[in-house]
Amino acid sequence: MSKILVVDDDVDILSVMEILLSMKGFDVEVTSKGENTFQKIESFKPDLILLDVLISGYDGRTICKQLKSNLSTSHIPVIMFSAHPGAAATISDYGADDFIAKPFDVNNLMQKVNFQLKIENN
Repeated sequence: MSKILVVDDDVDILSVMEILLSMKGFDVEVTSKGENTFQKIESFKPDLILLDVLISGYDGRTICKQLKSNLSTSHIPVIMFSAHPGAAATISDYGADDFIAKPFDVNNLMQKVNFQLKIENN
């Protein structure tokens, strides 16, 4: 079972993502605090990270760049998401593997998650 960490300061989005991804058979952990991200990664060891671009007091792009520059976490795919329309243009500069606009389409989300985890779509 693939493990997915979701980082977003919007508890409603965390709740929806946790329910949706769990129903699809993933082991899911969530955090609403940017400062908890690295601790969660250390303890949970996710196969994929869904990361909001702006997390209260933290910039998800900076977190992503730190993850991608660290040998122990650089292999973990990161899909960033944001409601800000201009965010997609800059995420590749920080090493993100993909981007999803909020509000997100469930089919699009699952397609991108499955692609990053190399899961065949049925």
